[in-house]
Amino acid sequence: MKMIALGAFALAALTAGAASAQAQAQAPAALNHGAPVAGVCVYNPQQLLAGSTAGQSLVTGLQRLGEEVRGELAPYSTSLQTEATALQQGGQAADPDGARARAWQARLQEAQQLEQRRSNELRYTESLQTQTIVTAARPILAALYQEKACSILLDGSTVLAVNPAMDLTAPAVQRLNQALPTLPAFSRSEVPAELQQ
Repeated sequence: MKMIALGAFALAALTAGAASAQAQAQAPAALNHGAPVAGVCVYNPQQLLAGSTAGQSLVTGLQRLGEEVRGELAPYSTSLQTEATALQQGGQAADPDGARARAWQARLQEAQQLEQRRSNELRYTESLQTQTIVTAARPILAALYQEKACSILLDGSTVLAVNPAMDLTAPAVQRLNQALPTLPAFSRSEVPAELQQ
């Protein structure tokens, strides 16, 4: 179902961020960097999420919630599949007035609405928990920005290569791991009515 695809997408995005972080960490070793440019700093938010213990606890929590949702939706899928097979095999004789087919269609629509609601809740939950990490990282980045006497902070996810002396990501991850070693236990959050589409 779509839910499985969305959960897989969210996890793939975080995993890709980790893979990208590892690839970028390995790639600069082969480069000879020029001197650091004074006042120019780089920070990669995806690497912070992927490399921090709080980001890893986010992935673990989302995996757990995804499993819970799949478990909740599985009976709908099984029941609908069984009924669809029975209707197909029985033909007109199994449903002479079409009432069974209409009931099946209503249950299918109900299952799809539930799946969409759970999908939205998972995305909203991910957004809330990511915001918790970002909020904890902001003062850390501000402090690093001041310590390194930065004049400009570039998004490291858009920079092909950078002198490691200009990159604030690794020290930001280290400090975030101390400030927010893990996210507090979280459950699926209901999307507020004003944010629902």
